[in-house]
Amino acid sequence: MNIYDFEVKNVNGESARLSRYSGKVLLIVNTASQCSYSRQFAGLQELYETYRDQGLEVLGFPCNQFNNKEPGSGAEAETHCRINHGVTFPIFEKVEVRGASTHPLFTFLTGRAPFQGFDTETPEGKWMRDFLQEKYPELYSGDGIKWNFTKFLIGRKGEVVERFETTVEPADIAAAVRGLL
Repeated sequence: MNIYDFEVKNVNGESARLSRYSGKVLLIVNTASQCSYSRQFAGLQELYETYRDQGLEVLGFPCNQFNNKEPGSGAEAETHCRINHGVTFPIFEKVEVRGASTHPLFTFLTGRAPFQGFDTETPEGKWMRDFLQEKYPELYSGDGIKWNFTKFLIGRKGEVVERFETTVEPADIAAAVRGLL
């Protein structure tokens, strides 16, 4: 099984098979347009613009599971991202990325790329670890997605290559992307 075996819904509710991205490098991200990490949309868009012609696709999946930072529909999230963040990469319908209703795609991703912790050598990584352990210990345990803007890098054959946590900025992923292109 690989990433191309999954079907998702676009913001209009229509099914879309990820096999349409076969042969491309993918960066799959759970997003939230009202989150303080939404500043990462600019970096994600820059990665997309820089490497799209070489085969990169960024796929955004809005999620409202972390402090209700994506309260509207997927279509509303897409509109917000296009207008306020200049996003041109695909935004899909809202999904759940953890818990009983986790979308099968994210179950697959977290199963192939388990949580390795936050980089506590950085102030933001240390803050995020401490924040989750204090306020949301249930989110911190296990391999599930911890917060908005967790990023999964997928190789051209549909294999999960690497997971980047919320605090990793898109610019810090560029070398890994180039390595797969």
